[in-house]
Amino acid sequence: MTDNRTWLVTGAGGMLGQDVLARLAQAGERYVALDRAALDLTDADAVSAALDEHRPAVVVNCAAWTAVDDAETREDEALAINGDGPRHLADACARTGAVLLHVSTDYVFAGDAQEPYAEDAPTAPRSAYGRTKLAGEKAVLGNERGYVVRTAWLYGTGGPNFVRTMINLEGVKNTLDVVDDQRGQPTWTVDLADRLVRLGQAALAGTAPAGVYHGTSGGETTWFGLTREIFRLLGTDPERVRPTTSAAFARPAPRPAYSVLGHNRWQQAGIEPIRDWSESLSCAMPVLVAELQEGNP
Repeated sequence: MTDNRTWLVTGAGGMLGQDVLARLAQAGERYVALDRAALDLTDADAVSAALDEHRPAVVVNCAAWTAVDDAETREDEALAINGDGPRHLADACARTGAVLLHVSTDYVFAGDAQEPYAEDAPTAPRSAYGRTKLAGEKAVLGNERGYVVRTAWLYGTGGPNFVRTMINLEGVKNTLDVVDDQRGQPTWTVDLADRLVRLGQAALAGTAPAGVYHGTSGGETTWFGLTREIFRLLGTDPERVRPTTSAAFARPAPRPAYSVLGHNRWQQAGIEPIRDWSESLSCAMPVLVAELQEGNP
């Protein structure tokens, strides 16, 4: 293991990647930021060369194929990024001794549970996207210094997401019909970035066991409930948001009906889980509104 405390962040240009960089800077950590143009994770030689060049102590993989519906007809392409990419990183990290933090998803589960999925709950993906992400998980967990952090319902600045879309639609729609039969945990990328950095630091200190962690907010709601809370925080009438079913918005890839994840594993690492989703949203909304008012896409 190198004594270099440099962190290497892949997918650094994405919504989560940008917040990870900001959190690393806040923590005073040295880092190398590699976006998709700078590092092709599907190229094993390029991945190996990047780790040889920078010799990071920690690699945070925020890169992913996230087009859930497109993966249904382009699974090989999605697998190259979501499965082969993490495998290349895991191999290079095993060779250099680096800690690998890999971001995964609730889609590795069937989505039909009645209580929060524990970190060791059986996986059973029902979509091509979920299958490709599970392949990446298995590759990372084959590394004794591999950490998988599953997340869901992400929102933040610097990229398209549901919360930003609803903020925009509030100003142009009299009413909105929003799905009320999918349950999950809206998660602010700022909160997830903080846990990723703290987990990496704990891994380096030897106080966090490798394996699976769930990086989602506490509590649970539906897309309908989330949108009503967005409207309330905007100071408008939540009754403008009306409930509907998933059948009204048919998609190529099936969406999990239940995406609530349990967070017991954080205790083993001495890190508290992310706060309740509604508390995070109230903190995030002024930031998101300000970004949109500045005209950022």
